[in-house]
Amino acid sequence: MKEAMFWEKAGDHQVRCGLCRFRCLIAEGRRGVCGVRENRAGILYTLVYGRSVAENVDPIEKKPLFHFHPGSLSYSVATVGCNFRCLHCQNHQISQVAHDSGVELTGHPLPPAEIVRRAKQSGCRSIAYTYTEPTIFFEYAYDTAVLARREGIKNVFVTNGYTTAQALAAIAPYLDGANVDLKGFSENFYREVVGATLAGVLDTLKEYRRLGIWIEVTTLLIPGRNDQPGELRKLANFIAKELGVDTPWHVTAFYPTYKLTDAPPTPAQTLRLARKIGLEAGLRYVYTGNIPGEQGESTFCSGCGELLFERRGFRLGRMNLNEGRCRSCATPVAGVGLSSS
Repeated sequence: MKEAMFWEKAGDHQVRCGLCRFRCLIAEGRRGVCGVRENRAGILYTLVYGRSVAENVDPIEKKPLFHFHPGSLSYSVATVGCNFRCLHCQNHQISQVAHDSGVELTGHPLPPAEIVRRAKQSGCRSIAYTYTEPTIFFEYAYDTAVLARREGIKNVFVTNGYTTAQALAAIAPYLDGANVDLKGFSENFYREVVGATLAGVLDTLKEYRRLGIWIEVTTLLIPGRNDQPGELRKLANFIAKELGVDTPWHVTAFYPTYKLTDAPPTPAQTLRLARKIGLEAGLRYVYTGNIPGEQGESTFCSGCGELLFERRGFRLGRMNLNEGRCRSCATPVAGVGLSSS
């Protein structure tokens, strides 16, 4: 147990958490919506510091991050807990733990220094804070990221995009990239399916952009919930205008899971239409994922259309890049670490 960052006393033994955009007012003996930050005697503590529930060596493409040191490995870690309540959460066994005080939280000891040591030993170019929501284990991620930076290892978040501006600014000097879920483009969808607000995510995305952190955006398309062409056009236009046309957009397929089993799997044609909409909005890199056999995972030059990175699943194949530029027409390709690929 470790005292949390970003909180203040709020009177009557309550505390106000300032880590995520819920800004929970937490009574003594209670936890915030994340279930892993608890008010004990007027002090806010994180209950998951140094307690890993999952760690793996993953290809960076699995995050998915397609324009961040392509073909490299990322040491991926997580704790239990999440501040969202997504009805379709694929990792609900570890993210949607009980939130009542007194419930034992799982996880085994894994200090920040050991994460960095294992990442280095495994030949990983980065550490990914992922699987659940890195915001809710911020202190753990922050201390690890500081140590990783000293060892020349990059840091990336795979996140729902609900971090406060204050917290994001604190970790920005050590955070090199992020894949942010933009789960839909209506407040109704966020309220009913996610349990959050769209506006909060959009504000966080703008903060990432302002701070100069490399971002890629992912949208899981759920039939009948967030896949209407009009909504997708608004989403694509937001990315293009507010984040920039070089921001990669990943549109991925939904499969029934957890509490959302009444919707069918996403048809491949829906992903193809979303990709078309993204390209028409001016986005230079739009990818389709989670559908076997689809060809929308490869990167093509925005100048001449030549294949730059061939991908099948999470495997990187043929490359046509020279020092971050297309070999055919010398058009620069947006991203981080492309010149060393």
